[in-house]
Amino acid sequence: MYHATSPVAAPPRSRPSQTSASAMVAPRPRVRTVPAPPGPRTGRARLDLSGPQGVALRAAVASVHRVCPDFQPTELLRRSGRTVLLAGTIGRGQAVAKCLLDRSPSWAERYRNEVATYRTFVRHRPPVRVPRLIAADPETSTLVVERMLGRPAGTPHQAIDLPDRSQLRAVLGAVNRLNAWQPSHDLFDSPLDYGKRLARYHEIGLLTDRDLDDLHKLLRSVVSSGARSTSLRQFCHGDARPDNVLLAPNGPVLVDWEHAGWYLPGYDLATLWCALGDSLAARRQISQLAQRGGPVGRDAFLVNLMLVLTKEVRACEAAVQRTMRDEAPAPGDAVPAPGEEQRLLLRQLHEDCGLARRAVRAAVGTR
Repeated sequence: MYHATSPVAAPPRSRPSQTSASAMVAPRPRVRTVPAPPGPRTGRARLDLSGPQGVALRAAVASVHRVCPDFQPTELLRRSGRTVLLAGTIGRGQAVAKCLLDRSPSWAERYRNEVATYRTFVRHRPPVRVPRLIAADPETSTLVVERMLGRPAGTPHQAIDLPDRSQLRAVLGAVNRLNAWQPSHDLFDSPLDYGKRLARYHEIGLLTDRDLDDLHKLLRSVVSSGARSTSLRQFCHGDARPDNVLLAPNGPVLVDWEHAGWYLPGYDLATLWCALGDSLAARRQISQLAQRGGPVGRDAFLVNLMLVLTKEVRACEAAVQRTMRDEAPAPGDAVPAPGEEQRLLLRQLHEDCGLARRAVRAAVGTR
């Protein structure tokens, strides 16, 4: 929430030879490179409300003032085509205001879920550190929360500090405490319909017929073991990537709760596994944590992992297409191929999908 997004490229890797259900425990290490591709303005910047470029910012500030008149904007933390993130002050306190620019139904629903989650946290505190809610208005898509001290653990596809054992232990500890939390089940929704999501990914060609069949077998195995009961559903952050974790002196802080709710066990671990591709040790530790739940925990983790990876592939393919469209060189120009960094990331994600797919097939073989 407080950090700019930046894809990470990785060179091609040899295919792993593991075929067991624990194949993902030891993925091949990667050589990290951090490109800086062009993209939307997302870094911190001086707050300039003048000119045509300031129209969206002026509208965002006006929305914030309607719900929190004392908010004084001081800094632009992030601006994309969908959201504006402003830092400011309320009296002597620091605050962050998030305004939604994309009012499409899907994004509006995500925003309403985030507001509802923060409001629930006021009365039912989770076992992890979260920003305090100051003001919110779902109708104008405006949210104001306490600004927490700390630096992001990374970007969406790059963990900056997590290979450090103490930092990784702190983040995994926070995620485990959250997943073990058992609030009343009527306080939060279930944002993910597994059957519909699998069907949609299969329909658009991201999952093969065999993928769909194998994942449905694992789902049926989990359900038959009682995963539909409230005791086996896990409360998850829903987007536990490194950029949504602030490393603070008093412990990790989780931000961006728009996907929070009830999931099958292991969804947050699957999200972290996907994001921490640069750390073999981190992935191994995450896989071991997922397998502590026995065959049911392992199967649920594998289903979650395939869904998370497929979602990332879909988003990366869309980014490649946008980059190629926006940066296509003129005939005769001697420039690098557009979208090279995104294509490298896409290849990395496909390799991870292959690794997870083999683990899924091995798990199905043990049913």
